[in-house]
Amino acid sequence: MQLTAIHHVAIIVSDYEVSRDFYVNKLGFAVVRENWRPHKQDWKLDLRIDETTELEIFAPKDPPARPSYPEACGLRHLAFAVDDIEQVVAELEERGIACEPIRYDEFTHRKMTFFHDPDNLPLELHE
Repeated sequence: MQLTAIHHVAIIVSDYEVSRDFYVNKLGFAVVRENWRPHKQDWKLDLRIDETTELEIFAPKDPPARPSYPEACGLRHLAFAVDDIEQVVAELEERGIACEPIRYDEFTHRKMTFFHDPDNLPLELHE
């Protein structure tokens, strides 16, 4: 068996319009598919991260809150690769998205930082 790549990562959001605006208009991901699913009464939004990877956003009615601190089992955060972390942080902050101070990953020795989506899901930038 050979698993060749991550096809997509799926997240659940509490407010479809707010999250759509965040991921499409603020982070700049392109919409691949956007579908209302009447049988589930929710939206499913597929966004292009790169040539092979998508971010699936599901927006059901009244999802439970995400467990956070202490961290629960399951997805911890999403990390996005960037070429120039200072530039990306400046662009995010211009768009009203606060970032933690840039620091170095103790194992890769690369610059990194975190910010959060509208549902407080941690998102990482890794240079």
